[in-house]
Amino acid sequence: MQRWHQLTFKMGFIIFTIAVLLTFALPSSEYECDKSATLCETTLVIQHRLTMMHPTEQQVFPANGKLYKYDDLTQATEIPVDEVMTADGWEDNRLVVVANESLPGPPIIVYEGQRLKVHVVNKMTSDTVTIHWHGIPQRRRPWMDGVPFLTQCPILSGQTFTYDFIAEPKGTYWYHSHVGDQRAKGMNGAFIIRERTSAIREQIMTVQDWNHNWGADMDHQKLLLGTFVNRVPEPLRQSVDGGLFDPFYVTSVLINGRSRYYNKSGQHNGAPLSVVHVEKGMDYRFRVIHVGALYPIRISIDNHAITLVASDGYDFQPVKVESFIINPGERYDFIINANQVIGNYWIRAETLEVNAHKSEAVLRYNGADVSQYPLTTRKICTPVERCLVVNCPFTTFPADYYTDCLRFDHLRSAADNDPAPEPTSLDTFKEHYLNFALPDEVASVNGREFMNPTVSALTQPLEITSTCDNVDCGEEKTCKCTFSLPTTHNDVVQLVLMNMGVGTGDAHPVHLHGYSFYVLKMGYATYNMTTSKFISQNNDIDCRGSGDMTTRLCNDASWRNPSWLGNNVPGLNLINPPRKDTLIIPSGGYAVIRIKADNPGV
Repeated sequence: MQRWHQLTFKMGFIIFTIAVLLTFALPSSEYECDKSATLCETTLVIQHRLTMMHPTEQQVFPANGKLYKYDDLTQATEIPVDEVMTADGWEDNRLVVVANESLPGPPIIVYEGQRLKVHVVNKMTSDTVTIHWHGIPQRRRPWMDGVPFLTQCPILSGQTFTYDFIAEPKGTYWYHSHVGDQRAKGMNGAFIIRERTSAIREQIMTVQDWNHNWGADMDHQKLLLGTFVNRVPEPLRQSVDGGLFDPFYVTSVLINGRSRYYNKSGQHNGAPLSVVHVEKGMDYRFRVIHVGALYPIRISIDNHAITLVASDGYDFQPVKVESFIINPGERYDFIINANQVIGNYWIRAETLEVNAHKSEAVLRYNGADVSQYPLTTRKICTPVERCLVVNCPFTTFPADYYTDCLRFDHLRSAADNDPAPEPTSLDTFKEHYLNFALPDEVASVNGREFMNPTVSALTQPLEITSTCDNVDCGEEKTCKCTFSLPTTHNDVVQLVLMNMGVGTGDAHPVHLHGYSFYVLKMGYATYNMTTSKFISQNNDIDCRGSGDMTTRLCNDASWRNPSWLGNNVPGLNLINPPRKDTLIIPSGGYAVIRIKADNPGV
């Protein structure tokens, strides 16, 4: 769980950070700034709290979608659901770190170009905190990015720190703690920057994998050392393509902080679910954010077609789908038309595990019976009416699923004129190969496990003593250090993000701070097109070193075909590539992304 692949790039005056997001997360009172305001101001109070605990009535339990006080055995008096962080309704309390006593944190909604001040008050007694505004480039304000020891010193217990920046560009973003495992303990929330001219109705939806047994710090240790139940190790969870997920133990999936826990017999505990209200005949833009820890989650709505229109704040040409897959850190916007019979319909979220963890929320038309849960069923995919899924981390589902995959790099930008940046000469073109596989089950980039510097890298770069040239790193070695790559202002930087060699097996989402990048090309592994099972790693990459691809660390990779060097990679979409800031890197494959290094910062 919570594996941070973090890499700092020193670019003269520019430093940028890459992080692989492998997290967790009560609908809450949102903050929405007035459209006419120039300055927006709000406060986030960070505290420890407990799930399934009411502030005055104490412990609660779930039954038939409602909550009751622990000693109300006749279920005579309902406890208001909105006053309790229920998660999946498990009665053993879980300690969480939350903003404004809300799981997930309160949505912050502003309009493009407004100045935003957020006062963060750390009321935890023993922990520091910072807030990262995930997807915001922070141009001219790199010190507002919220990464401890890279862009700021962490906020100490009892202290207040004010984040002050311009809300741009428009889109679906989120905020989360960037300290340790706090993001996975509930310290996250939606951050929406609206267009001033937008008139469509909106809904915000966070999804996440969830473990009600223990907190994220223990999750991390058990991920490294193993999870045992009654002296028996928990088996690794398998993906539908045969890959194995990291040993992160989850019990359920949450939608807007709520779910029902299903036991192994398929029975649930009757916990309350999130409800999304719609008016018949109206269009709605859903903004979906994966604030989870590890598992990719597939989203669908019974009886309603989904039209995907954007990811990570950037519009692409609309695609009508049955469902889509979203990974930790990613955001997808879609539009539905509430054109069905007035009633209740299931919103479904399930992991890509063979035996999936699942969750539901209720899409409720105004005028529908509020006492009833939906009776709808998921669409059945057939040879005649196949299903289309966007953003698969593999090439295909098994043939008998009758489901087609559309990779992200096959989408096209909706912008009229937003081509990928081109270098003016080879001197201004930089290409780097970065492998995010997990040799020895250690999160690393090119075999280098990230070490936080002891000072703020933004303000004290010359005081960093933990750089990688001070330790024994190499082609077939692993090491721990502060890894950096130099470049200069206005270089065109092409990153070949890989998941290859020793330590592959599951896909990883990679997030780039300070930029939204152009996705030019993705290369997937070879799969059996009938069973969907993995056969071999992609052959475009030469991992170099000795042995075959499965025995090399791939720390010093290059293109297998040397004619691809020097900005000559075939098949790049430079005309209308989609843009985003968090991208899944398939197991045994790679992605080619590009930026122009014009945003000084860390």
